[in-house]
Amino acid sequence: MEFHPIAWADPAAVRILDQTLLPNDERYLTLETLEQVAEAIHSLRVRGAPLIGISAAMGLAALVARLGAAATRAEVERLAALLQATRPTAVNLAWALGRMRARAAAVAEGEVLVAALRGEAQAIWDEDRAMCHRIGEAGLPLLPDGATILTHCNAGALATGGVGTALAPIYLAHAAGRRIQVIADETRPLLQGSRLTAWELSRAGIPTTVIADNMAASRLRRGDVTCVIVGADRIAANGDVANKIGTYPLALAARAHAVPFYVAAPRSTFDFATPDGAAIPIEERHANEVRHPGGATRPTAPAAAAVWNPAFDVTPAALVSGYLTDAGLLDRDTLARLRD
Repeated sequence: MEFHPIAWADPAAVRILDQTLLPNDERYLTLETLEQVAEAIHSLRVRGAPLIGISAAMGLAALVARLGAAATRAEVERLAALLQATRPTAVNLAWALGRMRARAAAVAEGEVLVAALRGEAQAIWDEDRAMCHRIGEAGLPLLPDGATILTHCNAGALATGGVGTALAPIYLAHAAGRRIQVIADETRPLLQGSRLTAWELSRAGIPTTVIADNMAASRLRRGDVTCVIVGADRIAANGDVANKIGTYPLALAARAHAVPFYVAAPRSTFDFATPDGAAIPIEERHANEVRHPGGATRPTAPAAAAVWNPAFDVTPAALVSGYLTDAGLLDRDTLARLRD
């Protein structure tokens, strides 16, 4: 990739690509304080379940590094709790911070703690990069030469530590010389599909067509879509999937038109402690994201009208054809393999 959504700036800072400014401005920010790291996660400057977890782990390690010899386990707990509160739905956030807490509990304080957290954060990032590649390999057989893939939101290199989850098979198919094309839902109200997915795929030379979300069913009806592949922010024990709002109607449309609907996610996105989708907390965001799309000055809805703005919806497991994971392509009956 020619871009890097996250990197170490120095031992006590993290460098991120500000995704709120794409596709018009490729600007990088250096995060040095708790407020900056938390704001970057909450405001979607970094986003996507795997990258949220990586960012929180690296941010925590950088913040503790600033303390040096004064670093304590109590401060790790305090910082981790504040970072975990930034996004309630994506399970990777709590998973990554849980790993960082466990690592902190196993070592001495001071400089030893600083080094241990840096190493753990780097391991989380490295492991995600490898998991992305394995997800791509799991999905590669689904994409023959000439395939057309419909996707929603952004689950690519901008959302992970590697080549993505939903986009990983696409990148691998393209690298293998297969002629493929992608149809990207705009993904309203924040337009992650048109702003981010189309941006990164176009840079990779992969033909991409952007459609409004309400055009997806009509496109599926044409009969030229090979499959739908989306990412996930949390997958419950029964296989229900929480993903960016608009995923559920896309799954319904895919089922109505007999188009396979796949969910791509690493093992860290599966939450076996949550029994089903009804138990997944759904983040609700500010009304202005709907009233002022893309930060527009003029509102597109009257101030007197209420706005409901859930960031995610839940797709029932019955609508999922299979799960593309770093353990291979699984169905609901084989999800238990991920517990091992």
